[in-house]
Amino acid sequence: MRTERTQATTEALRKAAAYLQNHEVVAFPTETVYGLGADATNEAAVAKIFQAKGRPSDNPLIVHVHDSNQIKYYTEEISPMAQQLIDHFMPGPFTIILKSNGQVAPTVTAGLSTVAIRVPDHPVARALLKESGLPLAAPSANVSGKPSPTTADHVYDDLQGRIACVLDGGATGVGLESTVVDATGEIPVILRPGGVTKQEIESVIGSVKLPKPLKETAQPKSPGMKYNHYEPDAPLYLIEGDKAFFQQQIRRYQQAGHKVGVLASSSLIEQLDANEKYNCGNHDNLREVAANLYFGLRYFNHKSVDLILSESFPAEGIGEAIMNRLAKAATDRIKNI
Repeated sequence: MRTERTQATTEALRKAAAYLQNHEVVAFPTETVYGLGADATNEAAVAKIFQAKGRPSDNPLIVHVHDSNQIKYYTEEISPMAQQLIDHFMPGPFTIILKSNGQVAPTVTAGLSTVAIRVPDHPVARALLKESGLPLAAPSANVSGKPSPTTADHVYDDLQGRIACVLDGGATGVGLESTVVDATGEIPVILRPGGVTKQEIESVIGSVKLPKPLKETAQPKSPGMKYNHYEPDAPLYLIEGDKAFFQQQIRRYQQAGHKVGVLASSSLIEQLDANEKYNCGNHDNLREVAANLYFGLRYFNHKSVDLILSESFPAEGIGEAIMNRLAKAATDRIKNI
């Protein structure tokens, strides 16, 4: 298959919408990462997402709709608490899990009785949803397990020849996937941290829960819960220690003959000596770090490093999502004990 890549013009949006209506798969930008979309009501179209990504079939997909009023078409009921969350955080980097009414393909929900659904806050995504007239099942537009794409180049590198079209809308904003909240119980549960923080959610509805560890044999209720994710080509190690300890680890690997890449914030990275370095932003502005994280992980794929050492960040606010992604991408942690 030839993959068409085009700027997201009005004409390109019409053509991409036609691909979707013909049960093809299209990559498009959202405010979080690039998504890989197909008609969520058509099983054959959804199957092409799993095939293109190499995604496990028990890993559910998130349904994207143009407007929050459309959520009722795919769910059984929306509780007052769920409606509060929808009103406050949609459109935006927020996904809600509700009871499904069976209107989406069973492969979207991985056979579960629930459906994950969100309204993206990106002009290209919203325009494509409106033009196509479809709910779009859309995981991140990358090979399963690899860092999510934040530019059209990332998508094209991973999926050229596997999908019909890539709409180029520039770099994404948040840089990490949406926060996923299960609102099917009395107390909501954050299944995946993301662009909306726990503190922001609690300021609207009060206390929320965090998920229990998922057993290896259990089926995930949300993307990002079970399988390895976000892994760069080289092994990634999280460093927990000060500048001197970090530099000591760099030297240790270099002396063993390894080419070392370092992913760190601007204040730290300028003090470290490594073979390759990527500045992921200001340590005091974790939103900036989040926006650059996946770009940084992919940066080293083109630098022939043997391993990557990454700074650890405070797991507070958006830092919780950053550390969630780094922990899932990491081979191990190296601590200064």
